[in-house]
Formats: sequence, C-alpha cells, structure tokens
Amino acid sequence: MMPDVDVAIAEAAALLRAADGLLIGAGAGMGVDSGLPDFRGDRGFWRAYPPLAAAGIRFVEIANPHSFDTDPALAWGFYGHRLALYRTTVPHAGFAVLRELGARMPYGAFVFTSNVDGQFQRAGFAADRIVECHGSIHHLQCTRPCGDAIWPADGVDPVVDAATCRMAAPLPRCPHCGALARPNILMFGDDRWLDARTADQYARFEAWRRRVARLVVVELGAGSDVPSVRRMGEGLRAPLVRINPREPHVAPGRGVGIPLGALDALLTLRACLG
Repeated sequence: MMPDVDVAIAEAAALLRAADGLLIGAGAGMGVDSGLPDFRGDRGFWRAYPPLAAAGIRFVEIANPHSFDTDPALAWGFYGHRLALYRTTVPHAGFAVLRELGARMPYGAFVFTSNVDGQFQRAGFAADRIVECHGSIHHLQCTRPCGDAIWPADGVDPVVDAATCRMAAPLPRCPHCGALARPNILMFGDDRWLDARTADQYARFEAWRRRVARLVVVELGAGSDVPSVRRMGEGLRAPLVRINPREPHVAPGRGVGIPLGALDALLTLRACLG
C-alpha cells in the first residue's frame, strides 16, 4: 500500500471515530466488487449487452421511457435481465463493514444511493434507512402512467433470450388499466417517472439527519458523469470520505479521498479502526 493511501485511511478512520451518524453515499462502483457491470460509457455498456452493441443501441437509448413505446420486448429484455441479475447477486463483504461502521454510532447509518439494484436491502440494511434517488428496479409503475400506483415486481419472472436481449411474453402489465408496466426507475429523458416512493424516502432521511450532530459521509464508487450522489455528499456540512479508484479528489478542508475500490478500502478501514 502506498504511503499516501495509508495516510488517507488513517484520516478517514479519525473522521469516523468522531461521528455520531453515518451517511453512506453509493454509486455504481459500489456493486463492481459483487460482480455487477459498470456502464461507464457506451463501450462498458456494450460489453455487458452484446446484442445491443450489434444493433448500435446506446445505454441512453434503451434506458429511456420511449424504448417501452417503440420496442417493449427489447426494453423489458434489458430491464428483465438486470432484475434477474440483481436478485441473484450476493452483496460483497464491504456492505457488512458499512453496517458495522453504522452500528458504532448513536444514530446509526442512512444510505443514499443512485443504484436501482436493491443491494443494500439484500445486505441487511433497513428499508426505512435508504434513499434510492433514481428509484428501484424491484418496483413497477404504469408506462402511461394511468395513476400514481407503484407496486413490487415480485410477480415478474423474466425469461430473456440472451442472443437477442428480448423478454418473452407475457410482459408485465399495469393491474389498474392493463397498459404495459415498467420499472419505477428514473430513466434518461423521463417525464413519466412516479417519484412518490422516493419522496417518502427523502422525508425519512431529512428527519434522521436533523437528529445527527456530527455527521460523516462515506461515498463509494460515485462518479461525476451522473453526479447525484457526489452532489448530496458535497452539499452537506459534514466531513466527506470519498472512496473512488478513478475520481478520489476532495476539496481542501472538506475531507479525504481514498483511491481504492469499495471493498479494498472498507476492509482496510475496518482493520485500521480495530
């Protein structure tokens, strides 16, 4: 380990010891150590979805509400594959470390994530301590939408042709009007996303944050391309521990950056804290 990383880990440990509440900010890089794909640019996306690469379909085009209008079987092939993948993915050991860090503090931990994969819930974090700022693939809504209903995707069992990235019929339907259903996820160019579930999460987060006197933010794998998580951490008056192998920079006086992946950094932090 390089000396500057040693110093950064020690500084981060000191910030954690001084805190009474932990905000965990997580981006796509948090899931990489669990084997989940990181859609960094079209090349990273196309490596994960060769049929879409062959058709020249970009991530912003398939992760878009209009894809459900133009080619619903393909749109659901993409999201159905992801739903099945996330259901079977085992969260890496770093999630348990974060739970341990939160348990050390009087007000525990709260999660703010741009990930839609539900991995924090699978790792044992309480659902009422999580903000999913871009929604969740494990919940559905109407594509129209015909109303404000959001419901669990538990009844969806995707069968996806790997060669074409198309989901077999029947595709999920709205139980209220019969129109095509879609994941309750904020997509690109999305003016149809129903945000009531996420708004409730934000309200619980704000109530928790008002109780915390000495907040510390640990941000993991959150890039600047989609800066939702970085903006949240930077906007709070709290020290920031930024764990990111590619973009670890933190403004002077605001905290410390650790240029490691999430799992390596968290295991090293736990060893340092003892």
